[in-house]
Amino acid sequence: MGTKGLAVLTVNAGSSSLQLHLVRDGEVLRTEHSERSPDSGAAERTIGDFLADTPDGDLAAVGHRLVHGGEAVRRPTVVDDDVLDAVGKYADLAPLHVPPALALVEAARRRLPGLPHVLCPDTAFHAALPDRAATYALPARWRSRYGLRRYGFHGLSYAWALGRAAELLDRPVRALQVVLTHLGGGSSVCAVREGRSVDTSMGFTPLEGVPMSTRSGSVDPGMLLWLLSGSRLTLDELRDGLEHRSGLLGLSGGKSGDTRELVASGDPAAALALEVFAYRVSREIAAAATSLDRLDALVFTGEIGWDQPEVREAVCRGLALLGVEPPVRTDLDVDGMVSAPGVPVPVLGIRPREELQLARDTLGVLGGRP
Repeated sequence: MGTKGLAVLTVNAGSSSLQLHLVRDGEVLRTEHSERSPDSGAAERTIGDFLADTPDGDLAAVGHRLVHGGEAVRRPTVVDDDVLDAVGKYADLAPLHVPPALALVEAARRRLPGLPHVLCPDTAFHAALPDRAATYALPARWRSRYGLRRYGFHGLSYAWALGRAAELLDRPVRALQVVLTHLGGGSSVCAVREGRSVDTSMGFTPLEGVPMSTRSGSVDPGMLLWLLSGSRLTLDELRDGLEHRSGLLGLSGGKSGDTRELVASGDPAAALALEVFAYRVSREIAAAATSLDRLDALVFTGEIGWDQPEVREAVCRGLALLGVEPPVRTDLDVDGMVSAPGVPVPVLGIRPREELQLARDTLGVLGGRP
């Protein structure tokens, strides 16, 4: 399929947001960002309005970000009814993300029925995790019956950041051993060896790993069992607490899950929240580095990683044993080094561009690039 010069509509449905981008040849032509994820009918209208000035023949495809495809979709895949049915069986593994994403896919297919729609899963970047990193220490029967394994997430963000890091370091992707961290509303860490994800902090669901804006990250499973016993908490109360009332929000005593507000607060609880967050991210980076032979660079991306110098500095302060020094550059307007020249481990800040990776992966499925 010849797609050069044609545009791709990218659809990124968050748990309570919608981002639309029109991308052509690596450039964003138009963008729409809603803080609310619209219902199906409103989504069709939103997509129609967004594309009102785009001639039908100028659009090659629609690329949809899919946080969790389970075993059904492990790589970018053209959508059909069978694919959607298969993905729907895994929707409860990422309940904040997958149901609204599938609703947006259906709405976009109704609005643009003549175009190929491609699901681009965040889990694809980690599909080849080595067994030692992907396998949970659980009964083999459970793992086999329920598909219990580490999937990993933020793959679109990591794929983009890895490519940009290789460009900035002027080295081939397959020659690099780096640790990447995506810090945002959801946060994770990933170790990459020679272009391949070899370890990552998020696991079977996007709840594992470091604390996030409102998600707990990893906690003692024995504590969760204790909370469920003795009529302390119901399953629904536990799920709501872990997903919506924990993380930075819970650490700060309900003040905020936004690092910008916590940095500006000066409140002791806000300071504790930031300290715990930075410590846990540092700890996860150090753990991920053990899967590498060397550390060629540490890369920060995601909204916080890109735009929150206080967090970058706090994380780096905990990594002196790895040769990481605190950054000297704070404000970023373009991707680049935030560390001083000549340091043992370069520290990079890279703007998250999931929409560009979405367009790239979508065209890749359709033969629009090598």
